[in-house]
Amino acid sequence: MKFKEIAEMSSEELQTKKRDMRQESLHLRLQQQSGQLEQPSRLRLLRR
Repeated sequence: MKFKEIAEMSSEELQTKKRDMRQESLHLRLQQQSGQLEQPSRLRLLRR
C-alpha cells in the first residue's frame, strides 16, 4: 500500500485495515506453523 493511499484514508478506515491485516497475519502464521502455507511471499508482503 502506498503512502498516498494511506494518507487519504480516514482514521476509521485505517483502524479497520489494521485489524484486517492483523487477522490475516495471524491466519497466515498459523498456516505456516501447520505446514499448509501455499504463498510464503504473502506473509512477507503483509509485514510491510
